[in-house]
Amino acid sequence: MAKTKYTREDALTFHMHPTPGKFEVQATVPMTTQRDLSLAYSPGVAVPCEEIAAAPETAYDYTNKGNLVAVISNGTAVLGLGNLGALGSKPVMEGKAVLFKRFADVNSIDIELDTEDVDAFCNAVRLMGPTFGGINLEDIKAPECFIIEQRLKEEMDIPVFHDDQHGTAVICAAGLLNALHLSGKKIEDVKIVLNGAGAAGIACIELLKRMGARHENCIVADTKGVIYQGRTEGMNQWKSAHAVKTDARTLEDAMKDADVFLGVSAKGAVTQAMVESMAKDPILFAMANPDPEITPEDAQAVRPDAIVATGRSDYPNQVNNVLGFPYLFRGALDIHARAINDEMKIACAEALAELAREDVPDEVAMAYGQKLTFGRDYIIPTPFDPRLIYRIPPAVAKAGMDTGAARRPIIDMEAYRESLKARMDPTASILRGINARARAAQSRVVFAEGDDNRVLRAAVAYQRNGFGKAVVVGRDQDVEARLKSEGLGDAVGEIEVINAAKTEHLETYKSFLYNRLQRSGFDAADIHRLAARDRHVFASLMLAHDHADALVTGATRKSAHVLKLINHVFDASAEHGAVGVTAVLHKGRIVLIADTLVHEWPDENDLAQIAIQGAKVAKSLGLEPRVAFLSFSTFGYPVSERAVKMSWAPDVLDKMNVDFEYEGEMTVDVALNAKAQEAYPFSRLTGPANVLVVPARHSASISVKLMQEMAGATVIGPILTGVDRPIQICPTVSSVNDILNMALLAASKVG
Repeated sequence: MAKTKYTREDALTFHMHPTPGKFEVQATVPMTTQRDLSLAYSPGVAVPCEEIAAAPETAYDYTNKGNLVAVISNGTAVLGLGNLGALGSKPVMEGKAVLFKRFADVNSIDIELDTEDVDAFCNAVRLMGPTFGGINLEDIKAPECFIIEQRLKEEMDIPVFHDDQHGTAVICAAGLLNALHLSGKKIEDVKIVLNGAGAAGIACIELLKRMGARHENCIVADTKGVIYQGRTEGMNQWKSAHAVKTDARTLEDAMKDADVFLGVSAKGAVTQAMVESMAKDPILFAMANPDPEITPEDAQAVRPDAIVATGRSDYPNQVNNVLGFPYLFRGALDIHARAINDEMKIACAEALAELAREDVPDEVAMAYGQKLTFGRDYIIPTPFDPRLIYRIPPAVAKAGMDTGAARRPIIDMEAYRESLKARMDPTASILRGINARARAAQSRVVFAEGDDNRVLRAAVAYQRNGFGKAVVVGRDQDVEARLKSEGLGDAVGEIEVINAAKTEHLETYKSFLYNRLQRSGFDAADIHRLAARDRHVFASLMLAHDHADALVTGATRKSAHVLKLINHVFDASAEHGAVGVTAVLHKGRIVLIADTLVHEWPDENDLAQIAIQGAKVAKSLGLEPRVAFLSFSTFGYPVSERAVKMSWAPDVLDKMNVDFEYEGEMTVDVALNAKAQEAYPFSRLTGPANVLVVPARHSASISVKLMQEMAGATVIGPILTGVDRPIQICPTVSSVNDILNMALLAASKVG
């Protein structure tokens, strides 16, 4: 998978807009009426307070404790940046909080403690215990992290988990199980060498020993060499526990005839000569970040039989903690666990290993950009795998129940798995799929409006993130000045810029346009002005002549005007079947609303065609289309001449033998609410609709903008469909990210 590229300005802007930080707190109960407030606070809140005081375990029933984790740090070991202090670590802790939510629907709050004193740190965390269902310690330097975690485990009755230690250990163990399986070796027989005796390294070797690795077969090394029995320099109690009787004194000595190398140390710590000296079918987990102890290509150049994993996403077999901590906590929280014990961690590792051996769903292969099958380059599942949420937490929960860590065991495990599936956000997989398809297509996308800074930033992001080639229409000097003003001076010369007035293809374009428009009132002078001076028309002409694969425009002009200009080159009108479909993403749901761009007042035949195009877009996004024709009436009541066409449109589809579900006319609540649908058992819809066909363009626009402004929905589109070539028109209010998303839709030929 290509490594994501971004500028410093990109990272700062991302954390600043739309509001500073990466998450917010929202109420889950009504807070509008006096009665709501009386129940949420005084006097109604007194009732659950009394219940909890009498029976503390009911806090999991009446508060958010059972789905709330604290991400806590003092910032003494931030990523690879060192001691940045408590405040400097806050962006990382916020990021960890949103990963909890994104991957396992665990609510999380970041807490940064401004102290390096172990006693003060432990006291602060312990006193917050009643608030949370679990504690995730993060980015605390060794050896303090060992002391803090052990003390808090002893003093608290909720899971305390230092992810830098155990998260890495769990994913490392999962990968190693599969690497050993492929090598035909057993964990109790192999010689393991660990380089790096910090938090992660010690946790890795301890977990592997719990899983069967023999103490005498495990050699640990640090910056001063091998940790052997009798060594005194640079030792502490955690290192001493792993000292072995050996003549090896250097990492090079230890690597001879080793079956497994684990590295959580530094770039370049392992040489090719060391790899050459290892046993047959060596296994190397070079997990130093951002650069591994040895790269896979260097290791496999001297040992083609080697299985190599790293911590990087641009190499196969990434050891990524996000495969572990969200699902460990999900399983632990769901049994109201007192702790996350070794058995639960081992269950997580074994479940991950087992999942990697199974057939990989197509959507995972699409997101990863290649077909994945269990083997030397695929021993660990990818974070994109949708099965993780319902495969890993049940394994963790069962281990917790079997070992007595559960306060409230799960009785119906199958029902639990189904509930976990419902927690998945389908919009995330859809957006990943679009990204993957665009990257696989490697389309040459023309960005028509090179006079807009947002468009230029989106074009640079498109190309630098490996999606394909970005071509900008504009004047070279103007584009260069704008790029430099945006801090993207290094993109000058990297992004191709085409001046419409200077292109060698101008006469060809003019001839094509004249033949198309000469009987529509355009003379030669008009044609020259359109082709040489209008960027929307010029970019369309590039696309028509295969000088680009896709087109993105509209960020600087109203959509209706841009569509009219594109119509000079392509048949992108209502008469020729063009339709605008807008994707609205909100709280894990996605609905497509049509027509939001082309048809002003469609009749029943137009509505049927809009439904067909909407279903086509739904399928291209990986959805099974269920189309609802919306009105203020449902199945004939109340009757209105203005709404009757919405009941005629399904009749038109009845005669067309389409391959998707459709029904109407109906109100929006009946279309989207499964409970409301129960009142109409004769409906042909088998579930909530995901394609909404509305009576007119104005009602479509009102619906989309209302959802966007009042509910905070994410809006993508309108997606232009029904046109011969991939063209997408951005709204004028588009952000850089919106324009990039439209480019990806065009590149991946959605619509």
